[in-house]
Amino acid sequence: MKQYNAIKVKYPDAMLLFRVGDFYETFGEDAKKAAHVLGIILTKRGAGSETETALAGFPHHSLNTYLPKLVKAGMRVAICDQLEDPKMTKTIVKRGVTELVTPGVALNDEVLLAKTNNFLAAIHFGKKQLGVSFLDVSTGEFLTAQGNSEYIDKLLQNFNPSEVLVQKQHKNKFNELFGERFYTFYLEDWIFQSEYALETLTNHFKVKTLKGFGVDELHEGIISSGAVLYYLSETQHNKLDHISVINRISEDNYVWMDRFTIRNLELYNSTSVNAVTLLDVIDKTISPMGGRLLKRWLALPLKDINRIKKRHDIVKYFIDNDVFFDISTYQIKQISDIERLVSKVATGKVNPREVVLLKNSLNAIIPIKEAAEKSDNESLKIIGEQLQSCTTLREKITKTLNEDAPVNINKGNAIASGVSEELDELRAISTSGKDYLDAMLARETERTGITSLKIAFNNVFGYYIEVRNSHKDKVPEEWIRKQTLVNAERYITEELKEYETKILGAEEKIGKLEHELFAELISNLLDYIQPIQLNAQLIAQIDCLLSFAELAKYNNYVRPQIDETSDLEIKNGRHPVIEKQLPIGEEYIANDVVLNRTQQQIIMITGPNMSGKSAILRQTALIVLLAQMGSYVPAQNARIGIVDKIFTRVGASDNISMGESTFMVEMNETASILNNISERSLVLLDEIGRGTSTYDGISIAWAIAEYLHEHPTKAKTLFATHYHELNDMTNTFNRVKNFNVSVKELKDKVIFLRKLVAGGSEHSFGIYVAKLAGMPTTVVHRASKMLKQLEKNHTNAEVKETLKNAQEEEMQLSFFNLDDPLLEDIKEEILSTNIDTLTPIEALMKLNEIKRMLTKNK
Repeated sequence: MKQYNAIKVKYPDAMLLFRVGDFYETFGEDAKKAAHVLGIILTKRGAGSETETALAGFPHHSLNTYLPKLVKAGMRVAICDQLEDPKMTKTIVKRGVTELVTPGVALNDEVLLAKTNNFLAAIHFGKKQLGVSFLDVSTGEFLTAQGNSEYIDKLLQNFNPSEVLVQKQHKNKFNELFGERFYTFYLEDWIFQSEYALETLTNHFKVKTLKGFGVDELHEGIISSGAVLYYLSETQHNKLDHISVINRISEDNYVWMDRFTIRNLELYNSTSVNAVTLLDVIDKTISPMGGRLLKRWLALPLKDINRIKKRHDIVKYFIDNDVFFDISTYQIKQISDIERLVSKVATGKVNPREVVLLKNSLNAIIPIKEAAEKSDNESLKIIGEQLQSCTTLREKITKTLNEDAPVNINKGNAIASGVSEELDELRAISTSGKDYLDAMLARETERTGITSLKIAFNNVFGYYIEVRNSHKDKVPEEWIRKQTLVNAERYITEELKEYETKILGAEEKIGKLEHELFAELISNLLDYIQPIQLNAQLIAQIDCLLSFAELAKYNNYVRPQIDETSDLEIKNGRHPVIEKQLPIGEEYIANDVVLNRTQQQIIMITGPNMSGKSAILRQTALIVLLAQMGSYVPAQNARIGIVDKIFTRVGASDNISMGESTFMVEMNETASILNNISERSLVLLDEIGRGTSTYDGISIAWAIAEYLHEHPTKAKTLFATHYHELNDMTNTFNRVKNFNVSVKELKDKVIFLRKLVAGGSEHSFGIYVAKLAGMPTTVVHRASKMLKQLEKNHTNAEVKETLKNAQEEEMQLSFFNLDDPLLEDIKEEILSTNIDTLTPIEALMKLNEIKRMLTKNK
């Protein structure tokens, strides 16, 4: 216990699994937690004494069963092993922590998800910018970036790390910016030092400078990357040859989508239970590597036209060439997760069966390589040439390991015959033992006349002869009795003891030799880490593009035309997710969308509830996103001028934990859009202003639409609204066009046609939707009466008049005597306003503020 306590002090925040003989034990509070999480029995050591302590443990061979449960429960687990053979010492066995497993550095297959990266992240708070790094120990991927808090927040959402490392002094700042949705661990401040980080990285990569990786200018990114590597060394992860490169996440190369947009479009997560995401629909990948890469492509769509077109070319080749499509699909099914297998090689955690799987996977790559090299697609040819044959390695593994090699090297029979003469001889001795024992049993049965004689083995006293009590009197005098059972007696003989020494000696030597030969093979494998990683990346690319081809073939997708214009023309576009959820036999109503910066910059979409306004907004964004990922799109045809930013403000969401209302969240998200738009942005706004009173809402929506129209960028915008008053904007603003989602009104029924047509709409049909939802009839009737009364008393003309009056509000100030003491504040407010720097939306807010002051003092 003194030894346990000394080790536990070094890892106070981790659960310590303490190896004692054949068990991993936990003590004290650790034992209570382990018993609860693992469902194992909690006992006591020294019950009733002063040293009484809680105790819970499990067999050491069950570590892979229990460890994942602890890590998934969000625990850090320190594994303390015996560092020497207990037989070789007369004092207490040396013990030490051999690995610290945390959610971000887990290598256990039971913890990892096949198609999801397991990233460890680190955040560095610089003076002007933040640095962030992501490392997946299980694959060797190491990425870094730096930027403002909004950009880092977006990356955190995209990469969804299992664990985030944060500087202790910035704990509150991290929570303030990014909330408490991540598992965090806080490191000492000295770790986040520029010189220390640079030294850590250059030592790891064995280079003098980081220029070769293109990250040398990322000051904050380098510091966060150094913190990640420091943490790996602290968690006893020292074999890291598979982490051979660090890549920069270049903001300029990818479409910008803030975290609101990623959430609103439900790309790979949804706030709704059992909701289907875009990833669920488009992921037809076969391999784990392809699944992980597809997520990356979805998070980071391209802006480079040439790269996009190369992907489209390969997808077209796959669609047009069934033979190549079938060969690649079949072969990728034979490929295991070689990216993670080679990482296990580097970290020394690979087993014989996994090495055989690695060899079989490399074999399966050869037909793909040959077919790609023969193809007439230039990009595919290059991929074929880059794929590594690894012939020598495949031959070495085939020669060294049996095809049915066990998971555990200690189980034996992993090394093939013919690899080692000594091993073959020892095996001959070991396997001939059965024949020898059979002969001995036959001889002794004949000599003694005991027909039920049995020879067996146990770990207590080795080989023995078992005699039933009914034949006890026939036992020869030279046999030595070792054990008495209820119905039998067990004996040993000199001959059995000599045989046992010979056999056990051979088996011990066999085990030692197999370990040595396997270690030698792994040593050879280390030279092939980078070629195998390259193969994994290329197979992942082929898998993703195959997935796009299958998606296009079976869902009637078309190749989009990508160009340098800022136009967007979609003919009969469909929502990729909704169309897959429709009842059998029901066809999705496709719609056209045309946006440009010269004639039709803003489409104002009105229409009733449930008519499909939000679906049209979302499908437009998803079609653009799919196109720039390199996929075909759900439409009759599409021409897309490269989009650099996609912004959405769709759906209501409270941020109650941060004390923000639905309306406040809506305004925050909208403000973020208005402050970041560019000439190539696509902006999707749904029901802006509905979280406040009608007049407030109309004023805000009008001002936002006007701001977007007058802004120099002329960003392409789809604006869905309930406020029919906004239809009047087209009279004043020439690039605002009115459309509505049509409905067919029958006597007592409304049919939603879900077709986008030119012109505004005057109806919401909210009461009809309430009726469909099962609202009590009395409520529906009362609502209808109230609506008629309100429409009678408050006509649209009144609202229009209000908007008109708002434009003349400034003129009305002349009717007031500005020397009046009551209006001194207003005078001060006006004089202190710098009109030259005022944006339209700020001007409207200032006007509204002055109006309130006047009304108050009237």
